[in-house]
Amino acid sequence: MISKVVIGSSFSGVCKYVCSNQTRSKVLDVEGVRGHDYKLMASDFEEQRALRPSLNKVVFHAILSFYSSEKIDDEKMAKIAREYLEKLGITNTQFAITKHIDKEHLHLHVIANLVNNQGQTIKDNWIGLKGKKVAQQLTKKYELKEAVNKNLSLTHLEKLNEKDSIKYSIYQAVSSTICQCKNLDDLKDQLQKQGIETLYKYKGQTSELQGISFKLGDYKYKGSEVDRNFSIKNLQRTLQQQQAKQVQQKVAAPSIIRPPKYEGLPLKQSDLIKELAEPEVNREQGHNQFLIKKRKKKSKGFRL
Repeated sequence: MISKVVIGSSFSGVCKYVCSNQTRSKVLDVEGVRGHDYKLMASDFEEQRALRPSLNKVVFHAILSFYSSEKIDDEKMAKIAREYLEKLGITNTQFAITKHIDKEHLHLHVIANLVNNQGQTIKDNWIGLKGKKVAQQLTKKYELKEAVNKNLSLTHLEKLNEKDSIKYSIYQAVSSTICQCKNLDDLKDQLQKQGIETLYKYKGQTSELQGISFKLGDYKYKGSEVDRNFSIKNLQRTLQQQQAKQVQQKVAAPSIIRPPKYEGLPLKQSDLIKELAEPEVNREQGHNQFLIKKRKKKSKGFRL
């Protein structure tokens, strides 16, 4: 068994990536979150994350890969994943364990909240290295296949594990970046800053875009391989919708009406304005007091 840990900031992104494709994914176990819908799962994670709003990197995402020849039932895989979390010190918190069935290899995605049930932070110092060590311990404990036999290629398994983690890294980068972009060139520039190369495919000898791919390190994926929303047509549609929405917001924004400035007024006009600026209540009260005094003067005299 091989471990790869990615610490992220978006529960909605990782839950969608791991659980949205139900033909290849199966939720084996959850704690504190709903497992039947990835949107509800993300919402549950986010609700607890709000206990520490100042923290950004609170998403623990581990990928545990097994040899394709190993026959492990769902119950045993869930047990291994729970013990993996426990040995890493990720306890008393929400988690979701999901199995992915790919043609190349069987692997688990383990998502956990680094804000625990009491709103305290779970430390993630050196968690990637710790994860690899724990994976080795669990491999021996549960008598999984170790890479000691020449017939078993550890390098191949590590590549499969790395390939999946890089695919997720690309997904995470595109998801978090596209909302800040006006067009494909903006997206390309922003991804380049994160070390991701964007490659276009054109139709024949024309300038018409037909496809898009993303490359990180030694791995390259078509946009639709990363996520079906990342095909060239869907990306263009998303960017156009964002632009249209921004235009509508600008048109709908109310204009600010500023009061006229009174400058250089003659003395009499300024006195008039001063009088008009006085509260209506004060002027009425002054007038009433004047009438009361006047009545008192009239009432003075001799009584029989």
